[in-house]
Amino acid sequence: MKGLTRRQKEILRYIRKCIRQDGMPPTRAQITEAFGFASPNAAQCHIQALASKGFIEMRPGASRGIVPTRKAEPDKPGLPLVGRVAAGQPILASEHVEEYLPFNPDAFSPRPDYLLRVIGNSMIEAGIFDQDLLAVHSASEARSGQIVVARLDDEVTVKYFRIRNRRFFLEPANPDFKPVRLMPSDDPVIEGIGVGVIRRDLSSR
Repeated sequence: MKGLTRRQKEILRYIRKCIRQDGMPPTRAQITEAFGFASPNAAQCHIQALASKGFIEMRPGASRGIVPTRKAEPDKPGLPLVGRVAAGQPILASEHVEEYLPFNPDAFSPRPDYLLRVIGNSMIEAGIFDQDLLAVHSASEARSGQIVVARLDDEVTVKYFRIRNRRFFLEPANPDFKPVRLMPSDDPVIEGIGVGVIRRDLSSR
């Protein structure tokens, strides 16, 4: 982890430890207490430094919106393959990562941050089948018509994101499945944008 101070490395390890053990990143108050800082401002300064150096990403509006990036795990080659995601846990929590695959992220644009194993057949008409691997670029926003990885009611799903008459929908690419209209009470969260599909043998489709 070149470019980090000793304390920044310690905080990054602590963040990863919390995600591994608790399934979620720590709050700023937890970091303040764990490292004996006089105020949360000191913790925030270190968090901002880690973000500016590319080791974490910040999710706006969330007290636990700290997501380690691939740069935070330089010892792991390739892209993390994420399997089933437990309810309420960060999609890249270590227990969700099945393995790291030696896949070149430059094969797709924008560059993917992880591979997600697709479960089910709701996107077959988009060429995405059960057990396919979806290359995902982490993002919190999407344009209408893009394929997204979205969290809805603690479930992670792959669907088309559509905007019609100022209404938002998650739409399948299979007539056997119904679209879901997103209501403010649903508290939907876009985790990323699908940028490509690959087979398990890493042959692009």
